[in-house]
Amino acid sequence: MDNELKKTVFAYVDGISPANEKAIEDAKAFSLDLLKIPGSLGRLEDISYKLAGITGEIKKTFGKKCVIIMSSDNGIVDEGVSSAPQSITKTMTEVFTRFGSGVGAISKAYGNDLIVYNIGVKPDIDDPNVINVNLMRSTNDFAKGPAMDYDTALKAVLVGINAVKDAVDKGYEVIGTGEMGIGNTSTSTAVICTLAGQSVDNAVGKGTGMTDDESFIHKKAIIQQGIDINNPDKDDPIDVLAKVGGLDIAAMAGMFIGAAYYRVPIVIDGYISSAAYYAAYKLNKLVADFAIESHKTEEPGYAIVQRETGVRPMFDMNMRLGEGSGCPFTFFAIDCAQSVMNTMFTFEMAEASTEYTDKINDLKF
Repeated sequence: MDNELKKTVFAYVDGISPANEKAIEDAKAFSLDLLKIPGSLGRLEDISYKLAGITGEIKKTFGKKCVIIMSSDNGIVDEGVSSAPQSITKTMTEVFTRFGSGVGAISKAYGNDLIVYNIGVKPDIDDPNVINVNLMRSTNDFAKGPAMDYDTALKAVLVGINAVKDAVDKGYEVIGTGEMGIGNTSTSTAVICTLAGQSVDNAVGKGTGMTDDESFIHKKAIIQQGIDINNPDKDDPIDVLAKVGGLDIAAMAGMFIGAAYYRVPIVIDGYISSAAYYAAYKLNKLVADFAIESHKTEEPGYAIVQRETGVRPMFDMNMRLGEGSGCPFTFFAIDCAQSVMNTMFTFEMAEASTEYTDKINDLKF
């Protein structure tokens, strides 16, 4: 193990400061003066409080937003756990840069940017719009041994941290997490089950495109085999990522660490993103102060992440695409939440009855 590398990564992990509690309380107090019943805007109000805790400001405009997509191949596909060919990882990585994918189409509707990283795609990618930091030409088959070594997992986490720093330096104020990697529902399930000490049977889904029961049974057996062979240390998330994870998951875990360290809101997307968030949460629970949930995913393992971390999805749209596709409409929800704080009238501005103000502020909803 490279101790200097580990020291570098954990300087970020341990350097996260909690949310600004005074700003949160100030935001809640300010919200009581707004022209509405307290709590009547539900999750939008919760988001506005979280944003205040992240930035230290009640009124703020969030400008540029991006989804950072981490692409990587996974050796576990050699075991037949996916219905899609591995070549799709490269194809989709190149399509992202032209906004031709699901996340691209949804991003066009909102207007956010996509930043695409190749962190471990097997074939060469010759696209000037893809950031090539290829750490491995696909991870190893974790059903036969570790997906990667410990240092490579640390390097992937650091790529994610630095990706956030680079985005912040370019003026991005809200970040979404995206990924691409055929087979990564298997790696995500292995990470989630190991960290939670849960049975694979309770977490494995069919993923994208798998329809027959025989393949489903095989998938569960292979993931369990990989966990048993590698015996990852559930109390060391880096060891878990190295042995049964993926480069994309490790990099996204780094993104959650980086967003918390640099104090920018970051959106949790679907299943793969949730697995990465869970790993980051296990490294430092303060990442929860900076992460905003998007949508519920259809993979059974998501329920484990909910139970273990307390995440509450805002949307239930029967989505299972990944790629960061839930981030753009979550960006819009963030803008809506902040607009309430920025532009909504207070009772005083509306010349509303102060008697009414006093009464509703005492109500419990």
